[in-house]
Amino acid sequence: MEPITRGVTPAKRTTRRRLLAAALTVPLLLGAAACGGDDGGGDSGKVELSIFWWGAEKRAELTDQALALYTRKHPDVTFKKTWQGNQGYFDKLATLTAGGNAPDIFQIDDNYISEYAGRGVTLDLNPYAESGKLDVSKFPDSLRKYGEVDGKLAGVAMGENTQGLVYNKTLLAKHNLPEPKTGMSWEEFIDWAADVSKKAKLPGTQDASAVYQALWVFLRQNGKDLYAGKQLGFDEADMTKWFTLWKDARAKGATPTPDVIHEGNASDVSKQLIVTGKAGTSWVWTNQMPELKKNTDDELGLMAYPGDSSVQWARASLYFSAFRGSKHKDTAVDVINFLANDPEAAKILGTDRGLPPNIEIRQQVAATVTDPNMKQTIAVQDELGKQFGPNPPTVPPQGHSKVRSELVRVAEEVVYGRQTPEQAAAAYVSAAKAAIGAS
Repeated sequence: MEPITRGVTPAKRTTRRRLLAAALTVPLLLGAAACGGDDGGGDSGKVELSIFWWGAEKRAELTDQALALYTRKHPDVTFKKTWQGNQGYFDKLATLTAGGNAPDIFQIDDNYISEYAGRGVTLDLNPYAESGKLDVSKFPDSLRKYGEVDGKLAGVAMGENTQGLVYNKTLLAKHNLPEPKTGMSWEEFIDWAADVSKKAKLPGTQDASAVYQALWVFLRQNGKDLYAGKQLGFDEADMTKWFTLWKDARAKGATPTPDVIHEGNASDVSKQLIVTGKAGTSWVWTNQMPELKKNTDDELGLMAYPGDSSVQWARASLYFSAFRGSKHKDTAVDVINFLANDPEAAKILGTDRGLPPNIEIRQQVAATVTDPNMKQTIAVQDELGKQFGPNPPTVPPQGHSKVRSELVRVAEEVVYGRQTPEQAAAAYVSAAKAAIGAS
């Protein structure tokens, strides 16, 4: 079995935009001469494919096992595997692409899929789907379509998830406190969290003012959206309401102190406040539940975000894309198809990247999974799935990652008392517009 290389996270001051700009010019220069067109790249003989993904050690282990299974079934295909934590992953991917060393297959999410697709880095997978070489026929429409950018299929969803509020059941039981309930209003939830803070002597909830998926749900509950095509779907009045909601929550004692709020905003999933014992709830994606549980002995519960949960949707947790400049495009697509649709591979991968995208295989995995945290993830996702509303109409536009990071920056201005909600709302709308090039 080939070794997995763990990537080295670049320094935090890496100029990601500069790297990405350089990286995204490479495929355009390669053109058809290097690629043989988007439908070329047939292979014969031995092939080594490079593949790059982010995740925790468990994901690396499971992905390694699935790729080893592919090699057993296709002995002429081996893999050069690299993985690392989420932090710095896209800096590294941009560096590899800029240097002409882009992986044949790489993991991506909706923060960057539009940027890489818009500049021609990703292979258009639609011709493979139309020819049957890539089977997305058993995917929910939401997952199949949510990988399209400007009519091209830029990535294949590797999992489905939705927004999840995780809470500490052990803490609540110890203090004879009620569990939060799906359908609570935001105000009811904050009052509940303030009561937890008072009686358990632990902040009831992480402050969600900087959590973009929480804002997104809040906007949809109020008839808005994060985006309207390539424009923002919200205005200053919406953001003022959001920042005021959390200012009031802090005033009620429902949240941690500013420095601990910042710590939660800056931490990856393995160090969320729910598992470091610094808050009674954290705001996550449902597929992250098993990783959270690995880092605490406490029993955790999982539910929808506050408010009307029907505005939540079946989200593609992440994708695998193929590099348009790969010399082995057909094989790369076959591997992606295998990871998404092979029953044995699905049993190995489980729900680490979310619920399997192929509905039939998802049912098989759900029937055989033994991990209680995976079972809980599947049960909550299935229950929420009964009331899901429509997905956002398009994948987030270029600049979405900047929209997310600007939310953290501006929200913390309010958390630390340096700006009022109204000032922060104006600053955030301006910054978000600039991030996506909106008027």
